[in-house]
Amino acid sequence: MKTIEYYLSLPYRLELIPDPDEGGYAASYPELPGCVTVGETAESAVANALDAKEAWLSAALSDGLPIPEPDTAADYSGQFKLRIPKSLHKSLAEHSKSEGISMNQYCLYLLSMNDARHTAK
Repeated sequence: MKTIEYYLSLPYRLELIPDPDEGGYAASYPELPGCVTVGETAESAVANALDAKEAWLSAALSDGLPIPEPDTAADYSGQFKLRIPKSLHKSLAEHSKSEGISMNQYCLYLLSMNDARHTAK
């Protein structure tokens, strides 16, 4: 049986979000549903989140509830298939050719740029 120490050692992703209306920060662990807390500063929100994570895991263990483990890069192959309209395929092929790179590299570039913009928001 897995112990609280085991779960506490796992790299759960912590999200820290500033609250412009109320001030302070909200902190949550997306893989642990309902494990949310707040703090007046980023540091206090992180400290509160660590306490909340331990309490969440402890309650789940004592109640016999399933505890999800965090996703890792090893959980993903790095490949996926995508069906696109023929016109978009043609356009991507033409743009990649004009750049002198493969369509795969060009699409990776486009996805990376869009993801970076989305992440920065």
